[in-house]
Amino acid sequence: MQAETVVSGLHFPEGPIAMADGSVLLVEIRRRTLTRVKPDGATEIVAELDGGPNGAAIGPDGAVYITNNGGFEWVDRPDGTMAPHGKARDYKSGSIQRVDLANGKVTTLYDACDGRMLRGPNDLVFDGHGGFWFTDLGKSDGDSMQMGHLLYAKADGSMIRRVREGMITPNGVGLSPDGRTVYVAETYTSRVWAFDIDAPGILRASADMWSPGRVMGPLPGYQLLDSLAVEAGGKVCVATIVNGGITAFDPDGGHEHASFDDPICTNICFGGADMRDAWITASATGRLLKCRWPRPGLRLAHNA
Repeated sequence: MQAETVVSGLHFPEGPIAMADGSVLLVEIRRRTLTRVKPDGATEIVAELDGGPNGAAIGPDGAVYITNNGGFEWVDRPDGTMAPHGKARDYKSGSIQRVDLANGKVTTLYDACDGRMLRGPNDLVFDGHGGFWFTDLGKSDGDSMQMGHLLYAKADGSMIRRVREGMITPNGVGLSPDGRTVYVAETYTSRVWAFDIDAPGILRASADMWSPGRVMGPLPGYQLLDSLAVEAGGKVCVATIVNGGITAFDPDGGHEHASFDDPICTNICFGGADMRDAWITASATGRLLKCRWPRPGLRLAHNA
């Protein structure tokens, strides 16, 4: 698939949001910023953040909500690429933050749930009820790796709930077109979970006592999964690491892969009049790519 480089020189971009004016908002994890990329490739800093801003989404009030992983250390590879490694020396906790686009003001909404600190919030998606699902991937120190969680919270800061515990590096999260299923991609297992939703923030009990949900994947060989976006027709498009690109999983079975020239593709978002414009964060090389996707993406609950 042919893609153009919209901008290069970014500091590990993630969490792209296609805006109505044709620009793309994204976070630069290493730079610790929310950044706007204009259609001509010019960039401007919208807000400076602490820790490690990882995922971003427009909320019902038009603000940008950020999943902040608390920060990484970084490895600069001999080939000029970069990669996160472990947790930052100044790491304290993860958090959910809100950025006012009018003035760049940053507010921390949540840094804990039920008295337990958030560890490494990674990605989020809003539903149509004023709340959002988000993943907490956890942290690793090289000797131990924390279990991850799927959580749900309200945008007004009034409620946060841990919905599914004991996941292995939960990363990307998205909703089905009918809003009745939440998808979660696990990085190191290379599989995508599908959980049925009973009500906002509440999962349906599984009929199978041995499995909490349905599984797509795992992918063959050594492939890792990152963030995701859903197509209007229901396929789940997951950014794929090592085998750099986007893997589109069909909930009814099977998958297809579109390759891009970066080993750490971390996210995809859709926009444009027909929702077939796709932006991909090529994070190891610090670029934002753009291409025409073969099928339209799903319109999210909120945009600006």
